[in-house]
Amino acid sequence: MTRQELIEQIFTKKSFLCVGLDTDIKKIPEHLLSEEDPIFAFNRLIIDATAPYCVSYKPNLAFYESGGVKGMVSFEKTIQYLKTHYPQHFIVADAKRGDIGNTSTMYARTFFEEYDIDSLTVAPYMGEDSVKPFLSYPGKWVILLALTSNKGSFDFQLTADESGERLFEKVLRISQRWGDDENMMYVVGATRGDMFLDVRKIVPNHFLLVPGVGAQGGSLSEVCRYGMTKECGLLVNSSRGIIYASQGEDFAIKAGEKAKALQEEMSAELEKIAR
Repeated sequence: MTRQELIEQIFTKKSFLCVGLDTDIKKIPEHLLSEEDPIFAFNRLIIDATAPYCVSYKPNLAFYESGGVKGMVSFEKTIQYLKTHYPQHFIVADAKRGDIGNTSTMYARTFFEEYDIDSLTVAPYMGEDSVKPFLSYPGKWVILLALTSNKGSFDFQLTADESGERLFEKVLRISQRWGDDENMMYVVGATRGDMFLDVRKIVPNHFLLVPGVGAQGGSLSEVCRYGMTKECGLLVNSSRGIIYASQGEDFAIKAGEKAKALQEEMSAELEKIAR
């Protein structure tokens, strides 16, 4: 999916919501456990209920890899379901890959050739040669980890060098030599609030994938106030707050209601943009 196609989807649907498919076999409703593939059954119903209100889905690979071969079959079935029934939705494989060049080449082949997914989260801390193989696929996106929403981000990402430049700022600045705003996005956690101002000073036009809204306590209004651009420039993810809105048989209905509520907030924010 190109940048312009993504922007058109956002303004057509009046949403920049990304639904995180962090599907845990221990958290899905009990009545689904009798299904042949409980994880896929859960995902399919969540997708059908939320698709009108979002533009993107983000399956987190850890939740599928934890199930071994069966889990990866569920992942593949989920991807194929999205591509068949909802081809306009932008798919993010949240895998946080990143290794020496030869290994990254294999990771890129896995997600961009075998699964044909739109984008992949990548850890940039091994440097340019660990990221470049992912950027060699036209129409595919690399989403670099820049400033995450977990407490441990203070350990490294916010540390400054002798000139006062923080590590996440160095990542933003240097990585722009590798790609551009047509093939590279950045992960910036919603719990960082006004730090989006610092991010936008360095990457004013890149899309940002923003986790942390919902269960992690991030504020959508703050994210938009400090991070939104005239083309939106945001994909805001909510995972647990949507997919686990109910543990009962009404789980898909409740997920749809949560997604719709977020979409309505996003629509109001998009109306503020002078296009």
